[in-house]
Amino acid sequence: MIILSWNVNGVRAVQKKGALEWLWLEQPDIFCLQETKALPEQLTKDLTEPKGYFAYFNYPTLKKGYSGVALFSKIEPMNVFYGMKDGERDVEGRIVGAEYQDFFLINIYFPNGGGGPERLAYKLAFYDEFLLFIENLKKQKPVIFCGDVNTAHEEIDLARPDANKENTGFLPEERAWIDAVIVNGYADTFRQLNPNAVSAYSYWDMKTFARQRNVGWRIDYFFVSLNLLSKIKKAYIRNEILGSDHCPIVIEMS
Repeated sequence: MIILSWNVNGVRAVQKKGALEWLWLEQPDIFCLQETKALPEQLTKDLTEPKGYFAYFNYPTLKKGYSGVALFSKIEPMNVFYGMKDGERDVEGRIVGAEYQDFFLINIYFPNGGGGPERLAYKLAFYDEFLLFIENLKKQKPVIFCGDVNTAHEEIDLARPDANKENTGFLPEERAWIDAVIVNGYADTFRQLNPNAVSAYSYWDMKTFARQRNVGWRIDYFFVSLNLLSKIKKAYIRNEILGSDHCPIVIEMS
């Protein structure tokens, strides 16, 4: 089973560029998109009713052109859920989850901590609530969550750690949450299978043409419950795929 995750930074934009065509050709079993930035009436039928896939979108309800996630699956899930059901933090369309026979899969676009102290506090509160949410799910069956976490975990995960230690995305309190995820029994699949991989990034700043110089960040992840880790055969980054300021990440499961 191949599962793919990609922050597309606007699904209509990548569709217009033809940057989704490879996905329909490769046909991963499940793929998850973040930052779709679209409302239902803005999407074409080949996205909402794609051939060979069940498609599920969570749309932002606060403002247009912001956030949003989508999950495409060849296998029809047993159940689909949107958000964490708390109301307050579900209005930005950041979560779509699917229950399968052997696991829960959650596609998530975590908040960015930029924009001042209030937004950083919102991000950290979202982090904490999400960990409680998946801990409750894990009591039923194993959990996989993927998407844009908006934080690089260790110095190996970004090109310029020293220059970013006081910037959101690499703050100690943001990184500590990823530590907590791991302590609570979830594995960062890419780092588990590629412990020494360097210059392996999933995001580059477009304004500074950072991708051409590979001055990037690894802020997109697949985390799995430890009892699923033995099923993960490969975890890799598709940095050759263009169309967004992020590139896709992939796991292959037995």
